[in-house]
Amino acid sequence: MNLSDFNFPFDPSLVAKFPIHPRDHARLLVLNRNHDGQIIDRQVKDLPELLQPEDLLVVNDTKVIPARLLGKKVPSGGVIDMLYVKSLDATHAEVLIKGRMGVGQRLEFRGSGQAQIVERNPERTVIQWLGPGVFQSYLQQHGEMPLPPYFKREPVAQDKEDYQTIFAQVEGAIASPTASLHFTPSLLRALSAKKIACATVTLHVGPGTFQPVKEEVVEKHTMHSEWFEVSKTVVEQIHETRQRGGRVVAVGTTVARSLESAMNDQGELCSQSGETKLYVLPGFQFKVVDVLMTNFHFPETTLLMLVSAFAGLESVRKAYAHAVQERYRFYSYGDAMLIE
Repeated sequence: MNLSDFNFPFDPSLVAKFPIHPRDHARLLVLNRNHDGQIIDRQVKDLPELLQPEDLLVVNDTKVIPARLLGKKVPSGGVIDMLYVKSLDATHAEVLIKGRMGVGQRLEFRGSGQAQIVERNPERTVIQWLGPGVFQSYLQQHGEMPLPPYFKREPVAQDKEDYQTIFAQVEGAIASPTASLHFTPSLLRALSAKKIACATVTLHVGPGTFQPVKEEVVEKHTMHSEWFEVSKTVVEQIHETRQRGGRVVAVGTTVARSLESAMNDQGELCSQSGETKLYVLPGFQFKVVDVLMTNFHFPETTLLMLVSAFAGLESVRKAYAHAVQERYRFYSYGDAMLIE
């Protein structure tokens, strides 16, 4: 398939820079795959009546860390904007950083933070942390929430709460699993009252989720690996859901990728943890996920490709055209879709 197949028309004025409050009052476009792509306009707070008793919601419990560091090059003083990706050992970390710089470049950050680039190539950049203290502790004290650049604004204090889901427990993400941002305690209570249970998996959102696709033939794109875990408890919950006739509702593309990555070679869902590079394109056969809840995504991204694989490219194209026409809010702080 060609990258241009996923270049949907879009209105930039629809990008949401701040979330709706309460979160569950965001709009929800319901797309029914089994009724010729029927579209209904609802709100997230309507989920208890849109889902079925005995369905199982699966959410991502990853927690966003303050992964963004602003600093300067030494000795030139050139400004840098660095995004932590993951630790490699006690003193080395993979990062994303733009600009002309090579191995040996010294970097300086607020609070006397010092680092040096020890690997720099098209695949990755690695720094050695020179101190003070442990890099992870320094990030917690001096890092900023890694808001997406398309917000075109600096983080504010409220983002530390707004860009974190109510399920956030396991630190490691550098971007939020945004479909889960819409949930509130009152919504969870309403879902529970309808006998709709909730389970958690973990996928630490990293470059694999938001890395741009640069290949015109999309099959040539390579996903950046991301760490995930599907526990034995979740596997048992899914089996129980199947036995009682319920559906597995993946809240977000990261949950969908986690669950589908946990299928073994015999076609069985099993507990797993490790790195996943699962790349979902139209033609992929979903074996675990029955319903998908997701935000609206950038054109020409792996996120949109996964959604198109689940719902069908033309159905998603029509849904996005409807969302633009009806002025839905897009991207991380925007509205959502429910694809049944």
